[in-house]
Amino acid sequence: MIAVETTLRERIDQALKRLDYPEVAYQFDRPRLEAHGDLSVNVAMILARQLKQNPRQVATAIKEALQLPEGWFSKVEIAGPGFINFFLSPGLLRELLGEILKQKDQYGRNRLGEGRKAQVEFVSANPTGPLTVGHGRQAVLGDTVANLLQWLGYQVSREYYFNNAGRQMRVLANSVRLRYLELLGESVDFPEDHYQGEYIRDIARHLLDKYGDSLRDTSDLTIFKETAEKIIFEEIKQTLARLNIYFDVFFNESDLYESGLIEQVIEVFKKKGLAYEKDGALWFKATALGLEQDRVIVKSSGEPTYRLPDIAYHKTKFDRGFDLIIDVLGADHIATYPDVLAGLQALGYDTSRVKVLIHQFVTLYEGKEQVKMSTRKATFVTLDWLVDQVGADATRWFFLMRSMQSHLNFDLQLARSQSEDNPVYYNQYAHARICSILRKAAEQGLTPPENPTLERLEHPAELALMKKLVDFPRVVMRCGTQYEPHLLPQYLSEVSTAFHKFYTECWVIGEDRELSAARLALCLATRTVLANGFAIMGVSAPERM
Repeated sequence: MIAVETTLRERIDQALKRLDYPEVAYQFDRPRLEAHGDLSVNVAMILARQLKQNPRQVATAIKEALQLPEGWFSKVEIAGPGFINFFLSPGLLRELLGEILKQKDQYGRNRLGEGRKAQVEFVSANPTGPLTVGHGRQAVLGDTVANLLQWLGYQVSREYYFNNAGRQMRVLANSVRLRYLELLGESVDFPEDHYQGEYIRDIARHLLDKYGDSLRDTSDLTIFKETAEKIIFEEIKQTLARLNIYFDVFFNESDLYESGLIEQVIEVFKKKGLAYEKDGALWFKATALGLEQDRVIVKSSGEPTYRLPDIAYHKTKFDRGFDLIIDVLGADHIATYPDVLAGLQALGYDTSRVKVLIHQFVTLYEGKEQVKMSTRKATFVTLDWLVDQVGADATRWFFLMRSMQSHLNFDLQLARSQSEDNPVYYNQYAHARICSILRKAAEQGLTPPENPTLERLEHPAELALMKKLVDFPRVVMRCGTQYEPHLLPQYLSEVSTAFHKFYTECWVIGEDRELSAARLALCLATRTVLANGFAIMGVSAPERM
């Protein structure tokens, strides 16, 4: 369908030139009602404003001037206030279906980002405790965005910013030290703001098993910090692996200090008059760059606030030559990332290359009980627990099926169910059913030929399914360029619905072997689209259920 839109746009532009109409920006849409066609364009209404003419008259003139490819459209109509609606012909649908059969697992890929490097940073959770359900949504969103960019032809690097410096790491280390002392029988006043999960005791037991009581009088927190950091981060990587999420780069925050990059950024700000001292702290003059207030970047204690290392870290992204830089962040960062972008502008970088994706939080439902997530209070729900409950496929699907800008209510009961109400089960069952049909056909000596006679496909349910299948490249393009991965599971559910209707109304394996071969080819194309969509989402494509 992308090729159809591209050709149609060329023909419309040519018609505008023949009519001596000005160039305007217009867009195609997919009408919701079948009666309104398969493609609709608003060019006449846009032009009518400039020409000061009736939009339907403009639409009529454009329609008459169009020189469309022969056989592509069964009809072209003018509707409403001036929409031009195009109805795809069965012949064109069958031709596009043939492309799916030829391209197979490559169907839906394009070269939009070819030769360009993209970096997607996501999760980046502090190594202070297990990943929570909230981290899980970000992990799945980030990984799927990376998959989409790869399908658009980008060279993609997945990166985890390993925040192993600052106050939270000192609090973690001291939390472990105090639990270690408790295990030695000492009475400890455990601070309210320290990490209180059972995992802290587990790390303390590990230290006790390894070092005995030799650390009792140690005032240096290094051994506690390094041990906790190593154990927790290994668990984080193992949790992500359960969702088939792996990173190409782990960037340590401590490297920014050791390399002197933090000081370099401060010096640039000072030279440009964008850093000043006040109340013993160093401030970034963000108001000079259009923001509402200046920000502290180095506290009076001499410790940088998180904005400063974040600016330095993003400087390395530009210096590493990425053409597209994507940050996937939780809603708690919505007020802070503009300061980082302003800092990058101050350093002379083009921040239009940075795309910040903010996702909302997750509420987990098991009946009516809601468990609050607080890493320090240890009342959080871990991502591991969620995967244990519903499986990796359901975890990924449910995290993706709502817009990242929307709060997500995760229904555990629905995710566990094996019914059509569960979108994971519904879609995977469609794929498995197709595999079953193809196996049964093979047992009867029927397999989809290399060049099936697709002209036999003319039933309304067959045509409706083909219309859904040939839209897959456009859906992938939109999901990838507009960073809307939730549109993919929605689309796949529409494909599965169209397939189930086709399967109900059309006898696939019958006495008419030529018709059966054509319908098997349609089944094979449907399986291809479902499997390719599952691959982007990181969901398995079962052959039996």
